[in-house]
Amino acid sequence: MCETDRVTTVGQEPTVVYTDGACRGNPGPGGWGWVVPEGPWANGADPDTTNQRMELQAALDALRTIEGPVELVSDSTYVVNCFRDGWWKGWLKRGWKNSKKEPVANRDIWEPLIELYQGRADEITFRWVKGHAGDEWNDIADRLAVEASHTQKGRMGVGLPPDLGEADDYRNGGAQASVTAAPKPGPDGVFSSTWRPHGRAVMVLGMQPPGLGGYDDNPIRREARRRLGEVLAAKHQLDHDLVVLTGLRLGAETLAAEVAAEAGMPYVAVLPYPDPDVKWPGTARQTFASLVEGAHAVVRLERKSPESAKAAGQALDRRNGWLRKVSDEAVVVWDGADARIGRLIRDLERDLPDDVWIVEV
Repeated sequence: MCETDRVTTVGQEPTVVYTDGACRGNPGPGGWGWVVPEGPWANGADPDTTNQRMELQAALDALRTIEGPVELVSDSTYVVNCFRDGWWKGWLKRGWKNSKKEPVANRDIWEPLIELYQGRADEITFRWVKGHAGDEWNDIADRLAVEASHTQKGRMGVGLPPDLGEADDYRNGGAQASVTAAPKPGPDGVFSSTWRPHGRAVMVLGMQPPGLGGYDDNPIRREARRRLGEVLAAKHQLDHDLVVLTGLRLGAETLAAEVAAEAGMPYVAVLPYPDPDVKWPGTARQTFASLVEGAHAVVRLERKSPESAKAAGQALDRRNGWLRKVSDEAVVVWDGADARIGRLIRDLERDLPDDVWIVEV
């Protein structure tokens, strides 16, 4: 924890504090930050951590520092929903086990945070804000966290933090990029990692060939497509501003774009790097090019193609991290057996509790 002086609020109006966490890799070097508009701020670092731990540490340090009524604003549903929906009550009743009877992750930070909240429950409230959506103070908290993830040093102050650089998309490997509400595409018409969806964003991930019955049309693929279409159509009825985010990888992600195109729903192609289809068969490349052409927007997260299969896998992990950050919910096509997809679902459920939907195949 940063050794800041304690801050006491004046009167009954709550102090609004914005918190955020960052991690370059997950796990990897991380940082956390918090800021009170026109007031105190602080950040700190951890050399080997996760994004969720940094989100929690930011909240814990802020609440330890600020006395009196506090409204804590975070773009982490992991933090906000725990208190809004009372997850912590179930954890304590079950002896720090979650609903699946598994040990609660990050208990070493959750426990002091929950104890602090219990002692001040009548004066602490939590509010969620969409990350990277143009909120000035959420952006500053993000920059403080990112700065600490790079410098591995903490600092503190009052007022607007000095020498604070542009926001850094640390979930995309640390490429420097400013965060704005509506960035402009590059000369090739492709947006960078600073692009953010307007509307409710649902990402689609999941099974690939041969898990969907092979690379060609087949009954398993058709059934997965039908079920995915039903889910997305139902969501579109509830949220007319729904935007489908898809990486266009062969399988579930391609099906998502096809379904969205047929239903007239906007979809965004999120590419981890240039030309991810370069080694695909000719017909698959033609489909890919057609779906890219029909996309509402194309986002390319990294400027260079990977030089090895390992690097490509790491780029896909970073892409998934970016998707988790900007998405409101996730739909995953899964056969219930693929262990890699199962791990992905567990990661998503930590970031998007109650907003992960499984399409069984």
